[in-house]
Amino acid sequence: MTKSPLIFSAAVTVLLLLSLSHFPGALSQSSKDCKPESDNACTDKNKALDLKLIAIFTILITSLIGVCLPFFARSVSAFQPDKSLFLIIKSFASGIILSTGFMHVLPDSFDMLSSPCLDDNPWHKFPFTGFVAMISAVFTLMVDSITTSVFTRSGRKDMRARVPADTAEVVSAETPDQETGHVQIHASHHGHGHGHGHGLNHNLHGDNEKELGSYLQLLRYRVIAIVLELGIVVHSIVIGLSVGATNNTCTIKGLIAALCFHQMFEGMGLGGCILQAEYGWVKKAVMAFFFAVTTPFGVALGMALSKTYKENSPDSLITVGLLNASSAGLLIYMALVDLLAADFMGQKMQRSIKLQLKSYAAVLLGAGGMAVMAKWA
Repeated sequence: MTKSPLIFSAAVTVLLLLSLSHFPGALSQSSKDCKPESDNACTDKNKALDLKLIAIFTILITSLIGVCLPFFARSVSAFQPDKSLFLIIKSFASGIILSTGFMHVLPDSFDMLSSPCLDDNPWHKFPFTGFVAMISAVFTLMVDSITTSVFTRSGRKDMRARVPADTAEVVSAETPDQETGHVQIHASHHGHGHGHGHGLNHNLHGDNEKELGSYLQLLRYRVIAIVLELGIVVHSIVIGLSVGATNNTCTIKGLIAALCFHQMFEGMGLGGCILQAEYGWVKKAVMAFFFAVTTPFGVALGMALSKTYKENSPDSLITVGLLNASSAGLLIYMALVDLLAADFMGQKMQRSIKLQLKSYAAVLLGAGGMAVMAKWA
């Protein structure tokens, strides 16, 4: 029930992008040369097949290590979600996700949608990449906001059901401040004196407000984990598809190393969000599994479609370019708003300038490392 807004929004996004990529005239090919580089010295189909099989297993293993590491590290006291070290590591992983959007996905989309294989009108006369990324970020905000409201309303109803009948009427129906988890609870003036109302208000603040605030923050973490995984899955399938479809061994070798680094630390960021969402082991395993298998699945899909899927065909360039732009907008929004801003503006960070500086250094280190990887992937 709670996941239906996310599923619906994902379906709408994919349908809009696919319909845009198939407008009449959108796939018209330019008269410029768009032939594949079949005479490239690095092109070797047999060696490429071996490298792709290696890529599937190595990326799967590193993805599993990255996303599962926060689950098992929780048993170490220093890696608890409420500890400073956890925030520093999470900041490092958030920097990787941010750099993925800016340095990898967005430039790829620009290259694809400005390819000479596409007709000048409309693809070279309008910045579709920036436009789609912008719409994607706003759309992600809308999904984030509406889904949080739905979860919050459901959470408040559940919480009111736990409040005794004689005090349930004093819990207001106002929307809580989702950034701090603060809930406004007003004393009832329904036939009671001020002293009794104040005492009741104090008791509710002492007992129910803390529990409700924690519960709503937990729901917020769950929204973040689901939306972030959605964006990562889209990007992972697309990049896996490009690896599986190419027979350029020089390209694949660099991509394997870069993707292993990328998937491990991006998985750590997602794993940290899943950990904070406090899912049961079954849901944790399902989310970790989907993250780990999406890139290998994309590679396998690219291998299966290698005869029909051409990287420089108008269909492929437009569809993958639009999906990359959409994924970039989502990842940039999630990294800046739901991960970095939420942590840096939180109470724990705000109480310590030293912790903020360490976390900023971790962000720059993660983003810088991922930016260097853009040379190969």
